[in-house]
Amino acid sequence: MSRKLTDTIQVYLEIGRQRTFVAALNWPGWCRAGRDETAALQALLEYGPRYARVLQPARLGFQVPDNVSAFVVAERLKGSTTTDFGAPGLVPTSDAQPLDSDELRRLQAILKACWRAFDATVESATGKSLRTGPRGGGRALDGIVEHVLGAEQGYLSSLGGKAPQPEGSPLSTEPIRQAILKTLIASAHGEIPERGPRGGKRWSPQYFVRRDAWHVLDHMWEIEDRQVA
Repeated sequence: MSRKLTDTIQVYLEIGRQRTFVAALNWPGWCRAGRDETAALQALLEYGPRYARVLQPARLGFQVPDNVSAFVVAERLKGSTTTDFGAPGLVPTSDAQPLDSDELRRLQAILKACWRAFDATVESATGKSLRTGPRGGGRALDGIVEHVLGAEQGYLSSLGGKAPQPEGSPLSTEPIRQAILKTLIASAHGEIPERGPRGGKRWSPQYFVRRDAWHVLDHMWEIEDRQVA
């Protein structure tokens, strides 16, 4: 029996010299890497159940595919040094399209689900040891949280927003997240110029959510995998 179009999942590939990233176009945060296209697609499939657990409370209708044949490659992008370093850094064509209110709410719901899952994982890991690498590498838990928040400040700037002045704990997440949600709305409504004061092109709301959700989940799964039983 042939697969129905509604059963397929569109993805895009970012192909570097040493690493290939694949990301689901309609499901920001579901993004994995491999040495080549085949390995990346297999990794994406294997992480499907973990991504599903993140989104389950939001009830957005995500379903894990049965096998890699569900993936339809909509776009292939030539990777950069960022790709080979270990982060997706290119914008798929569809992320430049106008964003309506319904899709904006859906993207915000996905991002909020990622934040909630990250917070729950951090809380669960508090007071527990995280495995280090063979040479003792790997951030401590607070270091991971600080890194994620620092990245979000940079991402917010790329979207055209301004990070709030820190108050209280340096690991407080609420101020930056509220600023992100407000800036996403402003960007989607065309209230932020497409280029910054120095002429650089700002991120679209779609790409912001895609990049931030990937980074949050990547480190959440790192915490899960490094916890000492």
